[in-house]
Amino acid sequence: MPPTDNYVPTPQAPIPSGFGPQTTAAEALGGRDLTGKTAIVTGGYSGLGLETARVLAEAGATVVVPARTPEKAAAAVAGLQRIELETLDLADPASIDAFAARFLASGRPLDILVNSAGIMATPLTRDARGYESQFAVNHLGHFQLAARLWPALKQSGDARVVSVSSRALRFAGVDLEDPNYEHREYDKWMAYGQSKSANALFAVELDRIGFAHGVRAFSVHPGTIVTDLSRHLSDDEMRGMGALDEHGNRVASDPSRFKTVAQGAATSVWCAANPQLEGRGGVYCEDADIAVVAEPGSDAFGAGVAQWAIDPEAARKLWTLSEKLTGVTFR
Repeated sequence: MPPTDNYVPTPQAPIPSGFGPQTTAAEALGGRDLTGKTAIVTGGYSGLGLETARVLAEAGATVVVPARTPEKAAAAVAGLQRIELETLDLADPASIDAFAARFLASGRPLDILVNSAGIMATPLTRDARGYESQFAVNHLGHFQLAARLWPALKQSGDARVVSVSSRALRFAGVDLEDPNYEHREYDKWMAYGQSKSANALFAVELDRIGFAHGVRAFSVHPGTIVTDLSRHLSDDEMRGMGALDEHGNRVASDPSRFKTVAQGAATSVWCAANPQLEGRGGVYCEDADIAVVAEPGSDAFGAGVAQWAIDPEAARKLWTLSEKLTGVTFR
C-alpha cells in the first residue's frame, strides 16, 4: 500500500456548505467547469445516476456510462452530449474486468468515479460465487471496479470517488463473519443496510489509501426519491411510504419527505466536483454537505451517519475481507 503517514481524517461535521435539501445537482456543482475531465457513472442511465451524468457532462466532462442493458441506456441518454456508453454487469467479475481493461486501454486518466448503480430490498438471491446479491452488487462490484480502475484514478492526480450509500445504513452494520447470509436468517432491509454501510466504510478506507495519490473518496445519502430502485417493493410497501397515489402510480407527493431526482443527485455531484471539498475526503455527506454523526439510539430514519459506518478500524477489516472475497487488490 502507498504511504499514508501524512493523512489527516476530515472531521465528520458540516462545513457548512450553504446548500440544503432543495439544492439541485446543477446548483451543487458550484459553477465548476469540467472541460477536459473524464468521469464514469455507474447506473448513469436511470434515476439519480442519469441526472448525475447529465450535469457532469453539461459542465464539460466526458462521462462514460456503463450499463448492463445497453439498449435501455442508449434510449435514456439520447440527445445528451459527451456521453459514452459501455457494457458492465456489476454482478459479474469478468464483466467488471473487461470494462476496466477497455477503459485503461484508452490511456485516459479517470478524474471522477461515481458508484451510483445498485439494487434495494431484493429477495434472497446469490451471484455465481454464492455471494448475497445486495452485498455483491452494491459493494463488492464497485470495490472490484475501483481496484481495476486504480491506475487511471492515480493517473489523474486529483480524482474523486463517490459511493452512493443511503440513510438505510442506520439499519445495520457489516457482519464481517457472515456478510453473505450463510448462517443467519435473511432480511432484505438488513441486507440492504449492510451493503450501504459497506459503501460508507469503503469511502473511509479508500480515502486513507488514495490520499498519497491525490485520490479522495466520499459516500453520500441522496435522500428519499421515487426511482426504479424501488422496483422490488410491493404496492403496499410503497403506499406505506406515501409514494403511491390513488391510481396506483408510484409518485412522491410530499416534498417534505421526498426529493426530486434533481435534488437527489445534488450530493453526488457536490462530492464529485464542488471546490468546497478540496483537501477533504473520507466523509459521509447528505443534503450537499458533510453529515453529522447520529447519536446512538436515535431515529433510524433521522439525519446523520451511524458511527459504525465511518469507523476506521471497521473500514480496514472490511477492506481486507473485500480483497479476499473478490480476489483483487489496489496494489
